Amino acid sequence: MNQANNERFLELAQFLRTRRARISPEQAGLPGGGRRRTPGLRRGEVALLSGVSVDWYTWLEQARSIQVSAQVLESIARALQLDPDERKHLFQLALQQPPADLNPAESSISPTLQGFLDQQGISPAYVTDQRLNIVGWNSMANRIYGNYEAMSPRERSTVWRSFTSPYVRQMLQENWETHARHRLAQFRASYGKFAGDPWWMELIEDLNQASPEFREWWPQHDVLNGPEGKKINHHPSAGMLVFDQISFLVAGSPHLTVTINIPSKDDDTISRLIKLQSN
Repeated sequence: MNQANNERFLELAQFLRTRRARISPEQAGLPGGGRRRTPGLRRGEVALLSGVSVDWYTWLEQARSIQVSAQVLESIARALQLDPDERKHLFQLALQQPPADLNPAESSISPTLQGFLDQQGISPAYVTDQRLNIVGWNSMANRIYGNYEAMSPRERSTVWRSFTSPYVRQMLQENWETHARHRLAQFRASYGKFAGDPWWMELIEDLNQASPEFREWWPQHDVLNGPEGKKINHHPSAGMLVFDQISFLVAGSPHLTVTINIPSKDDDTISRLIKLQSN
């Protein structure tokens, strides 16, 4: 085991011991009583609550290099009553990756984030969740991409719209395939965290039925997490709009992604957006 991994497992062991020490048997739903040499739960009690063997949990607290699954980490997080930040820290130490969010299907965003979107002016901006559903937007995004308020939850799926909406195809024209493949690769990368989840399986099956392109491209297993870059839209009334796209995660809500399409200064996009905004 190299030095970096050794330090990581030591940190994990210390973290587990401190979390175990702060929980009484009564708080964990176990019978109390009896004298204890140390505060909190015993290793065997954490193992019992987590559904693992005492030896295995002891090795974990001894900083041994052992394999641990996300499912077992979730059990340990529940047994130790970790809050969301502590749970995230546990996964980073044990697996060097954050946990899949337990509530990925939020249908709204905070007033602060909505205010940020509204301040983007003529730049269409929106927020997507881990499922690539639109969960927040500003008025310019509504004017360009469609009336999100009037859409069903399925229609606010960026993947579903990319493959089934005639309006999206009209907006993207010759760039549609590049966009659709990019969106599908993002969807495949996100699906890796939730493989087998019923919501994802239902959408995949429906897309297989609705789109021949999806049926052809889905088995190719392309994955992508990077930014989309330059984007060209052909709006039915405003004409051609050219944007530079930037995306970033929301601090405190890393399952939410903010995307802002910044109007290009090298053409008439800004004047066209100002005119569209005034109509």
